[in-house]
Amino acid sequence: MGVELSQVQQEVHQYISQFKEGYFQPMTLVVRLAEELGELAREINHHYGEKPKKADEPEGDIALEIGDILFVLTCLANRLEIDLSDAFAATMDKFRTRDRDRWTRWDREAEAKDGGRVDE
Repeated sequence: MGVELSQVQQEVHQYISQFKEGYFQPMTLVVRLAEELGELAREINHHYGEKPKKADEPEGDIALEIGDILFVLTCLANRLEIDLSDAFAATMDKFRTRDRDRWTRWDREAEAKDGGRVDE
């Protein structure tokens, strides 16, 4: 099993707490988040899009860019005293209710192929 979100928040807080400056202001963190998202977009575009890297550009790492986003997002949550586990749980509840019928489920696709019958 992986790391819990509360552990992520605690580890980031311990790291940031070493420095007198502490957390950046929320607006600065949002701008940093946008910067990191741009870096992820660039890597995705190079790997999967229509804009290959130049021959002299170093190879990027999509996982590291996602990690950077997670770090900055965690800083923002900590700065605003938002529990990421609670926020994630609320979001998943929203998707499970509001969006429950938005996309075709694998089990419903099988049901349609069987003439509406689902085998147990």
